[in-house]
Amino acid sequence: MSGQSTPVAPSAPPPPPAGRPPKVTNRGRTTVPVDSSNSETSDFPEVEYFGLPGPRGFPPLTGFLDISGVDMVKNPDEKNKVEHHTALFQSDKLIVRRGQEFQVKITFNRAYKPAEDKFAVEFVIGSSPQYSKGTYIPVFPTKERQSSWEGRIVNTADNTITMGITPKVDCVVGKYHMYVAVLTPFGVRRTVRDDSRDLYILFNPWVKDDSVFLDDEQEREECVMNEVGIIYHGAYDDIAERDWNYGQFNYGVLDACLYIMDRSEMPITNRGDPIKVTRKASAMLNSRDDEGVLVGNWSGDYTYGVSPTSWTGSTEILLTYASSKMPVCYAQCWVYAAVFNTFLRCLGIPSRVITNYFSAHDNDGNLKMDIILDDNGRIDRNRTRDSIWNYHCWNECFMSRPDLPPGFGGWQIVDATPQETSDGMYRCGPASVNAIKHGHICFPFDAAFVFAEVNSDVVFYSRSKDGTMEPVKVNRTHVGRLVLTKTPGAMTRRDITDQYKFPEGTTEERTVLEKAEEYGCHRDKSNPEVADVDLTLPTLEISVGDDFEMNLEFVNRSDERRTVDMYISGTVVYYTGVTTSEFLFRDPTVEIGPNKTVNELITVESKRYLKYLVEQANLHFIATGKIRETGQIVTAMKVVALRNPKLTVEVSATGKVNEEMVAKVQFTNPFSFSLENVYVRMEGPGLMAPKF
Repeated sequence: MSGQSTPVAPSAPPPPPAGRPPKVTNRGRTTVPVDSSNSETSDFPEVEYFGLPGPRGFPPLTGFLDISGVDMVKNPDEKNKVEHHTALFQSDKLIVRRGQEFQVKITFNRAYKPAEDKFAVEFVIGSSPQYSKGTYIPVFPTKERQSSWEGRIVNTADNTITMGITPKVDCVVGKYHMYVAVLTPFGVRRTVRDDSRDLYILFNPWVKDDSVFLDDEQEREECVMNEVGIIYHGAYDDIAERDWNYGQFNYGVLDACLYIMDRSEMPITNRGDPIKVTRKASAMLNSRDDEGVLVGNWSGDYTYGVSPTSWTGSTEILLTYASSKMPVCYAQCWVYAAVFNTFLRCLGIPSRVITNYFSAHDNDGNLKMDIILDDNGRIDRNRTRDSIWNYHCWNECFMSRPDLPPGFGGWQIVDATPQETSDGMYRCGPASVNAIKHGHICFPFDAAFVFAEVNSDVVFYSRSKDGTMEPVKVNRTHVGRLVLTKTPGAMTRRDITDQYKFPEGTTEERTVLEKAEEYGCHRDKSNPEVADVDLTLPTLEISVGDDFEMNLEFVNRSDERRTVDMYISGTVVYYTGVTTSEFLFRDPTVEIGPNKTVNELITVESKRYLKYLVEQANLHFIATGKIRETGQIVTAMKVVALRNPKLTVEVSATGKVNEEMVAKVQFTNPFSFSLENVYVRMEGPGLMAPKF
């Protein structure tokens, strides 16, 4: 009808992308957005007048003290970087550590007069600096007026003063900008923004009041300053080493680490707390739920990225993530741990990579890994679903834990490998190592999960035809057999198993397990009769492509003859314990006289397992059997880590600066056939970027 308008409904906002929840803002809840970006900054005005202008406007401030120049004392050989242990950073910015004095030199247009002149050095971080949040900090040169950061004049020479500044020992860690502001009767005049006056403030393990203080110089040098390291892998009885270039001081790495925290939208004000920083980073180092740094891939298909075993250092990964803003492909546990180690050391948090051999992935909290046998004693692979990783790598970082009772600070476990969710995200830790050892699995964060990784039992069940299951053997020593890290100051391994658990069978161990049960963990308490026949599988050192023999030793401890119906299975498994293919099966019957020993020899031909191999493939042998006379079950397991061809590196004559060197890499093809599409990836810390 004429004279009337048809109401139009407001258009609905566009739906969020499929699979993602809508992004929630702070509109209506806070007056300004939460400051969560270290890269965004807020420029301060060069002049701030007091009050309103007069009839002729604001008066000029040229007649008062003015700043002619600022020297950040930032060269690697100068006082600041040397005393703050930051001279190795490849950066032209000033990098210092909190809780420790650093110096800047300020040149004025005339001699500074303490009785007349007033000035302050201002530090700001983030997009909306506030004094109350600790993101805007004015530092004054006089004792009469001090802020949370201490300031003092160290030296005066002509028109230049040297000012000592001590950041608060728990201040925000990140990239700051510095201004120099002069107070006049009519207003404040400060330096214009200049990127040359940016500076980074890091955690300080050399200062006792810092929460990451580590009172061991050798450990500090290793866990903060060492740029290279060794990561252990392989098998418990055949340990292998992987060299890694952490490169925490390389150009761009510090900015990449700060970008990771920006990408996580971690509030700036939380970035001085190592507990919050490490927990957030353990989620951000994997890409499962937050588009973090690394994409995990255990499939063996690395078409769209780099094979995890090809990485030799962290620098390329971090710089690629920071520049592309996209997760980097691909990683497995040691890559996550190595890159996390770089992140922690770069920010000044002491850290080290840990390898746990026979690491249980227990996802239901019952502290047991179930292996199901049929009523003849043969393993039922369809029903056996728990996996024990041949090894698993995580990190330890050193810090105090004011959120826990006294005695539980020190080394804390953090793990970036996405295994299980914690508070809705794929992350783990920080969990106190001391809490794990003493069974306090109620303490945050994720102590129960880590406790299971080193303390689970392997329980063999016999499943009858009607579906009922009865435990027939319990192995309480298999999981968490050995925990290793690199020895400080040496290229050797260090056994730290005793830091995670008391010796098996001791009173202390039983007390710990009882305490863990008080906090809700469930452990198998069955005690099946021990068979009177012992079965042992040998330790073997086998290279890829080798034929070999496996000698099974049966020992009859009874005074009667024993007949054992055996099932011997050989499978190719990932290092995570997940089976790919069975390549060997034998079912011999073994007769053993009273108190006698019998050996059963099994021949394994390479042609049977080679076609099933996957990357980092291991051969897993499990022998199970049933004693006819008693019905008892005998079992034994062995992981054989296949050794790859050994690489040798030869370097030309002694290197000289600005002269070319030649490195020759060699290995011998162990197979009877030619290898195709072989590539070698290498890098030299401080010498050569990664090449392949």
